[in-house]
Amino acid sequence: MDEIYTDFFGLSGRPFALLPDPDFIYWSPEHKHAATMLEYGLFSRAPITLITGEVGAGKTTLLRHLMATMTENVTIALVSNARGSREDLIRWIMLALGERVVPGEDYVTIYDRFQQLLIAEYAAGRRVVVVIDEAQNLDAGVLEELRMITNINADKDELVQLVLMGQPELRDLISQPHLRQFAQRVGAGFHLGPIGPDCAEPYIARRLEVAGASCPIFTPEAARKVHGYTGGIPRLMNQLCDLGLVYAYSAGSQEVTGEIIEKVIEDNVFYLPVETQGRPRAVAAEGAFRSGRAGGA
Repeated sequence: MDEIYTDFFGLSGRPFALLPDPDFIYWSPEHKHAATMLEYGLFSRAPITLITGEVGAGKTTLLRHLMATMTENVTIALVSNARGSREDLIRWIMLALGERVVPGEDYVTIYDRFQQLLIAEYAAGRRVVVVIDEAQNLDAGVLEELRMITNINADKDELVQLVLMGQPELRDLISQPHLRQFAQRVGAGFHLGPIGPDCAEPYIARRLEVAGASCPIFTPEAARKVHGYTGGIPRLMNQLCDLGLVYAYSAGSQEVTGEIIEKVIEDNVFYLPVETQGRPRAVAAEGAFRSGRAGGA
C-alpha cells in the first residue's frame, strides 16, 4: 500500500505521511521563530520554556529536530502523555532518564535519587533537560511540582531545565491566578500557528523534493486550495495532499490540480474542520506571550 502511487510519480516514499519526521521539516517563519525560542530557552538556561500550538501545527516535528541536533553535553528526558499525580510525574521523569523505578518505592526516595542524578550529571559537565510533550494534560498541582523541580540548583547554576509543549489549553491553564509563580518561571515561549498562504506552495514542494520528486506535481491552484481547506495546519495539509496524490494516480494524471482537490472535498473522504483555526487566547501578563511571537520573562 505504501507504493500505491509512489512509482507512478517517481517518488522514493510517501511525501505526506503523518508521522513526524524532521527530515521533511519546512522552515516557515513560524517554525523558524519557534526553533529560535527553543534554542534560546535552552542555552540561556531558562527554567521553563513553553511551546504551544494547534493540533497538527508541527510541535512534535520541531521537538524531534531539536533532539537530533542537541550537543553531547545535554541529557534529554522526553516524557510523552504524562498523567497522574506528582508522584507519578517523578516516576515518568526517572524512567525517561533511563533510571529504574522499583515498585512500591516511595516519593521521597525517588525524589532524592532524582536530585542525586542531577548532581552527578552536573559534575560530569552535562545539563539535564526534561521535555514534557502534550503538557496540556497535566493538572495545576503537577505543574506546581514542576516549578519546584526547577528550584534544584548548585550555587548559581540550575541543574534542570524544563521544556513544556502542548496545545493552546496549556496557556489557559498557566494563566490561572494560582499558577502565577509558575508563569513567572517561564523564560521563553512561543505559540506555533498555521503556516501562511504564501508558504503553501513551497511547503508542498519541500516535502515532494525530500521524497525524490524531480518536477512539481501540485499546481499553484491546488496548493492554494489545500491551504484554504486546511487553514494552513501542516498535518491537515498532509492529509489532503496525500489524498490528492491518490486521486491523481487513480485518474492517470501526472499533476494534482485544483479540480482534483475539489473532488477529494466533494467526496467527503477528507475531514473538513468545522471551525476555523483561530488565534490563541490571552495568557498571564507575566509571560508576555502573543500568537506567532516570541515572549521572554
